[in-house]
Amino acid sequence: MSDIDFDRRALLAAGGAFALAGFTGLAMPARAAGLSATPSMRGGANNYMPGAKIVERIGGGGFWMSGTVRRAGDGAPLSGQRIQIWAHTTEGSERDLRSHGATLTDANGAFRLEMPQIVPALGQAHAHLAYDSGEYDTVFLRPLLPTPKAAMLEAHFILQPV
Repeated sequence: MSDIDFDRRALLAAGGAFALAGFTGLAMPARAAGLSATPSMRGGANNYMPGAKIVERIGGGGFWMSGTVRRAGDGAPLSGQRIQIWAHTTEGSERDLRSHGATLTDANGAFRLEMPQIVPALGQAHAHLAYDSGEYDTVFLRPLLPTPKAAMLEAHFILQPV
């Protein structure tokens, strides 16, 4: 009989804890608590040119670079953040000023910039992106294209306030 009583108590306690957790979860908004900042990638700052102009498009276009920018800790989207993008493309080297441009994030923390097709440099097709505005720690990214013929690439930033 004591085994049944114990099982009944355990079931009631577990059910109560589950209900309490469920009700608490409904009362508090969902958050990405503890979201870690994006670290800079090795090689991300190669051929970086501070102060690249905000542009509608880099060169003739045809390739889309996009992503999001969020705040570390709570994951809130960050609007109006400047993201610089550059790459070795069909129209120029990543050292060329014409291969650099910047864009701003929208109200949802998203950015998107059209540029010429990225082509392999040093054996890899890759892009360079930087957040460097000063309100948050500077981050440089160097994501690889899944294939050299990919027509788009995403990169996401989680920024730590300075």
